Amino acid sequence: MSTMELNEAAMKIIMLAGDSREVINKAMKATMADAPHAEVDALMKEAKAKVIEAHRIQTDIIQGTLQENVQSTLIFSHAQDTLMAVYSELNTFGHMIQIYRKLTS
Repeated sequence: MSTMELNEAAMKIIMLAGDSREVINKAMKATMADAPHAEVDALMKEAKAKVIEAHRIQTDIIQGTLQENVQSTLIFSHAQDTLMAVYSELNTFGHMIQIYRKLTS
């Protein structure tokens, strides 16, 4: 894998993570507006799908580095950091939804 290919994959990870964060924020706003549970759940499912796709790309890259000598780049490190942060937000907000639902039911 070339540096250019690694950087392109990193940008895909960053874009997917950013898209996921936007959907998580929509889900948060929908929850606070007392939107139907199905609407919030669909948004969270969409956000999770984007994180899973980004994680798949990251995993493919990591596995590829085991087979060939690939030097990591700063943008790939940033992509991993961004993905980790968004994954944490997804998990945290998923728990917050459950708490909110218990408190308001």
